[in-house]
Amino acid sequence: MAMSLNRAQIIGNVTRDPEMKQIPGGQVVTGFGIATNLTWTDQSGQKQEKVEFHNIVAWRKLAEICGQYLKKGSKVFIEGRIQTRSWEAEDGSKRYRTEIVAENMIMLDKKGDAPAVMAAPAATDAQAPHAGIDQAPASTTETDTAPAVAQAAPAQQEEDVSIDDLPF
Repeated sequence: MAMSLNRAQIIGNVTRDPEMKQIPGGQVVTGFGIATNLTWTDQSGQKQEKVEFHNIVAWRKLAEICGQYLKKGSKVFIEGRIQTRSWEAEDGSKRYRTEIVAENMIMLDKKGDAPAVMAAPAATDAQAPHAGIDQAPASTTETDTAPAVAQAAPAQQEEDVSIDDLPF
């Protein structure tokens, strides 16, 4: 059996407020964008910069956390897997969208010198929407140094979702 790996890790800024939606099956899905910057020096010594825009999709408890705590401009670490969806547009053409399905999220914005602290344990099963914490993050003090971390439940059911159910 050949080994296979699909991992994406990015740090960037949220480009639009997360859009949270409950699909007909009852699952919560949140979509948002993140921009990353690549800088390099070209052969003539000039500094160059390229911005890359990434589409992020989060499901279930992680979707709720992203929808509640992230906003345009937030600095965030996202870890997940890359997927490309395809669908037929109204004009009959085939459309594609590549996105990162988030499995972990760490908020990197700092309040003063200490990052915001929030721990959200993963739901052990996709049918438990209230697993994890539901309260607001603890207020930070100078002794709090751990970044905010949120983890997704094992993602098994999103493959059953129709492309028409997605809001983005």
